[in-house]
Amino acid sequence: MKNLLGILTSYIFIGIIIMLAKLFEKFGKEASRKFIHISLANWWFIAMYFFDNAIWASLVPLSFVIINYISYKKNLISVMERESQDGLGTVYYALSLLIISIFTFGIIKRPEIGLCSILIMGYADGLAAVIGKRLKSYEYKIGNTKKTFAGSITMFIITFMIIAIFSNIVGVKLWLLKSIIIAIILMIVEAISIKGTDNITIPISACALLFLM
Repeated sequence: MKNLLGILTSYIFIGIIIMLAKLFEKFGKEASRKFIHISLANWWFIAMYFFDNAIWASLVPLSFVIINYISYKKNLISVMERESQDGLGTVYYALSLLIISIFTFGIIKRPEIGLCSILIMGYADGLAAVIGKRLKSYEYKIGNTKKTFAGSITMFIITFMIIAIFSNIVGVKLWLLKSIIIAIILMIVEAISIKGTDNITIPISACALLFLM
């Protein structure tokens, strides 16, 4: 029963986020997209509270892999789509949730590692893009994707903060040096990821690093 309630709560939560994103559209399409990108990362708290195995935890992300792909093709959920499509970022977002749900709820049975990985994707990557565009700093290009020094530094700082908080809350002992190394690696991963692929490269890399280190 708790798992079914978790599914219902998940869809209500996602629906509320999408509706609230409409308020951000007056600040531009990118504002609504980043609001969704950051806010939806908090779904993992719902998953950890309600779901007790990988099958249940995977159902919502699996459905949104399909929904987001349809939206990408048909502009089904306009608030989360760019005016000009340049990648499957929204699909990768849901796909990373699916992969990490299967891995952390099922294979290693450590969903707290998934929590840290998804929060890094949501907050660190999301705010890196926002702050990178707000602050004037050195710009560089990877392929056709433009990156900024301010964005990369933001990625490093917020990733480090999330790892530090995560370590204290769940009791995972990560040395300071290890936390810095993980944050640097993820900053580099974000910098070299193009066309929305950071929505899968960052959380998968974070999950692997936290599990292995």
